[in-house]
Amino acid sequence: MDTNAYNTGLTELRGVRDDIKATRKGLEKLQRELQKLEADRDKRVIALGAYDRAKSDRIAPAAGMSIAEVAALVPALGPGLPAAAAQSAPAARPAEPVSGSPAPDLRRTDHDPAPAAAAPAEEDDKGEDVPDEQAGEPVAAPSQAAAPPVTVAPEGVDRELPSIPVGERGDAWVVAAKDLVSRRPTYTQQVWDTAFLDAESGMLVHKGTTGRIDLGSRSAADILTAVAAVLPESVERIYITAGDPWHRDADRFPHLKDAVADWLNAPVPGWAVASGKGQAKGKDRLAGHLLHERLPIGRWQHGSRHLELCPIGAWFEPEGADPVTVRDAFVLLWKALHEHWSDVVLMGSPARTGRDLWSRTIPTKTGAKWADGYPVMSSEIRGLLHATAGQGRTELFLPPQVPEQLPQVTELDRTFAYGKHTWIGAVGVPQRVSAATFASWSEKEQINALYRPSHWQIRVTVPDGWNHVGLLPAPVTGEAAWTYPNQPGRTFTTWAGGAEVNLALRNHLAPWRIEILDGLLWESGSPLREWADKLKDAWNKLTTRASMHADERERTASHLAARAVRSILLYGVGAFAQRPRINTGTVPLGEEHRVPAGAVIIANDGETITWERTTLTPDPYAHPEWAAGVWSGARAGLLSMRMREDNVSVGALHLPPSSIVAFRTDAIYTTADVTWPYHGQPGDYLLKGHLPFPVTAPTTLTELMTLKSLGRAHLAEQQEAIQ
Repeated sequence: MDTNAYNTGLTELRGVRDDIKATRKGLEKLQRELQKLEADRDKRVIALGAYDRAKSDRIAPAAGMSIAEVAALVPALGPGLPAAAAQSAPAARPAEPVSGSPAPDLRRTDHDPAPAAAAPAEEDDKGEDVPDEQAGEPVAAPSQAAAPPVTVAPEGVDRELPSIPVGERGDAWVVAAKDLVSRRPTYTQQVWDTAFLDAESGMLVHKGTTGRIDLGSRSAADILTAVAAVLPESVERIYITAGDPWHRDADRFPHLKDAVADWLNAPVPGWAVASGKGQAKGKDRLAGHLLHERLPIGRWQHGSRHLELCPIGAWFEPEGADPVTVRDAFVLLWKALHEHWSDVVLMGSPARTGRDLWSRTIPTKTGAKWADGYPVMSSEIRGLLHATAGQGRTELFLPPQVPEQLPQVTELDRTFAYGKHTWIGAVGVPQRVSAATFASWSEKEQINALYRPSHWQIRVTVPDGWNHVGLLPAPVTGEAAWTYPNQPGRTFTTWAGGAEVNLALRNHLAPWRIEILDGLLWESGSPLREWADKLKDAWNKLTTRASMHADERERTASHLAARAVRSILLYGVGAFAQRPRINTGTVPLGEEHRVPAGAVIIANDGETITWERTTLTPDPYAHPEWAAGVWSGARAGLLSMRMREDNVSVGALHLPPSSIVAFRTDAIYTTADVTWPYHGQPGDYLLKGHLPFPVTAPTTLTELMTLKSLGRAHLAEQQEAIQ
């Protein structure tokens, strides 16, 4: 290439740049219009939901939404709730509550919380989306690649959140659910015979036997036929360790979820979709397929034989490990957990496993606190928490908030983060705290309340002169659901957990103005501490083994097992949220009468009808207040946390404002030089990736993930060179 060609190329490149800018502006305009339409739709759904005979399965198809999305807007229409509850559960908060009670200044030092009060997130003592229709779906996946989309500008249109009704109607919500108590089980879970299959190579591992089988086209029919021919009938679960066969025809469909649905629901001669028998009394058998674009679960039966195909990504990313190593990881996982639970059984997902293990830590000693079990909140309070308690924080900052050319990028990820925020939690039936009640308390009583497990409806004002990231979530329409306003003087109404409210009031930069409009205040307890401590110990031992074992295969298996323990904690916490269960199925065209009651038809190819049904069954282990508390603490810890042994504060608020590139659940991406201490303890910030040279600021999730991959690869090369 000569100078003329080079200059011509630059001119042409500038033209492409200008075209990109113009197209981007057009897309932003269309996105704003879309968000306005979605906001109008949401308001209409809320209005229809106030009708005493409203049904979510009729509103959902009319709105082009799922039943779960309708239930999020109108909690009273959540699956499993009586239709009459719509009258006692107003879907939206008042446009502007008349008055609130100002929260006290927590930066003063002349008031200390009561001894029984919970410490705030940044003062914690030490001690990261697997779909699970039975136990809930937490926000973050075992690997960064499976996390939800990053929020990009524009932020979206404000979305109204539900409120507790005023007066006696609202007070009637604050009760325990009838006949729902979390008690220790009296049975042992049944062990499933399990095999491991690489759907790319055909390698199949069952116990000590390894071989290769022909999977044909990798359709569900070909896989079931192949494995059934070589595996004993005792095998009921097969983990797919590589290949993702449900994505084999992804190019033929506009959406990945459509390709998965087609794969799951294609005819399988001789097999039918499993009917299941539930999870009662140790039966870890569920009915129907779980439709998820990345991590679906297929369940079939042939006479009395039951077979379930599961992605190993529900537990961890195998990172190229073969099925033998993955099998070894599960053996190590079981051994590590068996040290603490003699009756441990690895169930179909880390979420169900985690919740089952937790249930076996419920006190049984006569006279012990909560020996009679933990009460479950009313369906109205659970619905409120589902709609108002967000999960992990994902946010991407775009130019001019950050430079177009970043001097460098560093990824800092909190190790085993949820393990740091389980040492205290909400127990019992909450006390409702209205604005008037809060105002009537003394300042010391108010401060004590803000240090206890709690969930607050608040009016927030960003302080004048604020020049850092936002601290509290604000609801918006669209896929992101939450944004974090940081414009000085901005006022918004939201719900937030006590840890975040506490941080906003006492952060070292400037206290935010917060008015208490309503709230739920629980007794402080430790319902998750024993469970989490045991998981932390298993994780620590497996992590140490992974770093010290002489054999590379054993190191890899130990590392994967440690990641599985992390998933058990992460998704176990999410399981307490007890999100609605979504199942799919098919019936031949013309047999619509076989579609289950409450199901919505989502596809019709002219021969087969595919339906989807969302349900929320009564669950004695539903504790969204625990999940909400951990999530709130983790979001607060992402911003500020005190490492007492080092006498240093860490988190995003302790970095220059313009250096923050993105948040992804437990990770910070920054351009700053960071030297925070790392001791390998839960909550510590670990350097995971580093690009020590200028790069273009990411403007999309794909671009951020590219930088993440490059940063991790570069750091690994640097560390290997040092060794």
